[in-house]
Amino acid sequence: MRAFRLAYDGRPFYGYQRQPSVPTVEDALFDALRALGVFDDERKPPRYTPAGRTDAGVSALCQTVAFDCPKWCTPRALNAELPGSVRAWAAADVTETFHATHDAVRREYVYDLYAPGADESLARAAAAELSGEHDYHNLTPDDTGTERDLSVSVEPDGDFLVLRVAAGGFCYNLVRRLVSVVHGVATGDRSLDSVGRILGAEPLTGRDAVATAAPEPLTLVRVDYPGVAFERDSDAVESTLAVFEERRRDGLVRARGAERIRRGVAGEEPAGSAARDVR
Repeated sequence: MRAFRLAYDGRPFYGYQRQPSVPTVEDALFDALRALGVFDDERKPPRYTPAGRTDAGVSALCQTVAFDCPKWCTPRALNAELPGSVRAWAAADVTETFHATHDAVRREYVYDLYAPGADESLARAAAAELSGEHDYHNLTPDDTGTERDLSVSVEPDGDFLVLRVAAGGFCYNLVRRLVSVVHGVATGDRSLDSVGRILGAEPLTGRDAVATAAPEPLTLVRVDYPGVAFERDSDAVESTLAVFEERRRDGLVRARGAERIRRGVAGEEPAGSAARDVR
């Protein structure tokens, strides 16, 4: 039995978990395994388990999956059948009892929050209030399993606040609602005192409820398994670097075009470069 690290750009997918009639990361993985002959008509590969189920638009560096497969089924072999937006890059031999969900002792997400002008000290204070053992029932639609022990930290990076959230496991939408709280406090839309109410026993509804932040800047960056040593596949790593460098470059090009249009409409282009008003 083997475990694999998967990296993917979540934007083309409706989440990780397989769903009818829409593309998901799990569908892409299963299609690749069928093409390789690892399994045929079964619902899923033998002994298959994933580390978690990221939401639509959420990306991953270290999504982890495990299943029975031949030794020749390497990250490089998987990448031959996976779409470019999903890359396997490391693998480990694991025991027959290994469970990618239940054996994970720590998961970490990073959210790159665009927040120019936000108050870094308030963001850090909100993160500190949200850390520790709490009942996060006001930050998830889940009815059970809402008591968690989280670590939330904030680091500035230019116009961004980089939020890192780590725990043994997460409730549905919890990280993205934590981001909303930190952002609200850092921009003055919420008071720091409101964090206590959010973590309190009283359910918050209506205008007091916490919105869910957008999924696209959220990335699953770490999943830890005691005693499991993943080995990088050099060819697969090279392929993964090439794919995500191209996507990074494409993003820069799109941003450049958008900035050109913004500056032109605002009249910030050099004299003579923008069209006259049409009257």
